[in-house]
Amino acid sequence: MKPIRRQIARALDFAMCILVNRIQRRHRLNGASRATLEGYIRECEPLTPADFFSAPEIDPEPVSEPVTGVPILSWETPRPSGYEANDRAHVLLFTPHPGAPTVLMLHALASTNDKGYRVWARRFNDAGWNACFVHLPYHYSRVPPGCYNGELAISPDLVRTAQGLRQGVTEVRQLMAWLRTQGVSEFGLWATSYGGWIGALLLGVEPDFRFAVLQAPIVNVSHAIWQSAAAWHVRSELKRSGITPELVERHQHLTFPMFVTPKCGPDRVILASGQWDRISRAEDIRTLHEAWPGSALISVEQGHYGLRMAQACFDHLVAHRFIGGDRSG
Repeated sequence: MKPIRRQIARALDFAMCILVNRIQRRHRLNGASRATLEGYIRECEPLTPADFFSAPEIDPEPVSEPVTGVPILSWETPRPSGYEANDRAHVLLFTPHPGAPTVLMLHALASTNDKGYRVWARRFNDAGWNACFVHLPYHYSRVPPGCYNGELAISPDLVRTAQGLRQGVTEVRQLMAWLRTQGVSEFGLWATSYGGWIGALLLGVEPDFRFAVLQAPIVNVSHAIWQSAAAWHVRSELKRSGITPELVERHQHLTFPMFVTPKCGPDRVILASGQWDRISRAEDIRTLHEAWPGSALISVEQGHYGLRMAQACFDHLVAHRFIGGDRSG
């Protein structure tokens, strides 16, 4: 059975890579793209992560989701993209326990169905935790008209990609600050793929995590751009425009997870990799694990997409008393 599962996982990852590249072919750079990126990087180079991800306070009022009645928190992003739909943050609140520790759920790239996340939110609720499901930039309620879910989150336009990451981290920081005003003092992180990329950057500026689960996170940005099968079109456009790895790496102190030190301490971080993942390679996640001494590493027999990883991570949280026990010290 294992060889069959491996073949299916690799075929699924390959099919998704083809689909991503076909969608990205809708986006081409122009003659000014290199100069625009150079100007953006020059502007950002002096910034620290605290500067780049600074988060002004918000004071929104929750409203109820139609049909389900789940409370929704929504506010104008402090980092506007120019796309009206994308410029409004949107969070579903699964918060039956006032003031309880709250897990922040950051979804995968191109995620189109939140049913699984709602199930996990209820499981955290059953364990005494609140949960917040965050619509990340260019996904779900934030998809601009005429675009696919997540289409604009990662593309040849690296300025837009970087600003999407900035939006994501900044808005989650705003959410955390608002939750603190509601009596929450401790958080968990449950982040996957693209959400894991944003989650890893978040760990560099926020200390109040009891645990941080990063499932198949995109951590080796250089590989993701210049070698990954998911970025054939992206790198062809970058090369055509004269954009080099050396230029992109000038932004690494702000958006490359390999340069992050978790403020909560690495011992609170759980990294999970798929043994057959073609997108977030297991060897890259292991490298991050070695760079964060004390972090846990879970290896699961799946590709980038699969259901085994989430259950293995939740089991780890229970077994090590991150949930259902006193691990707050």
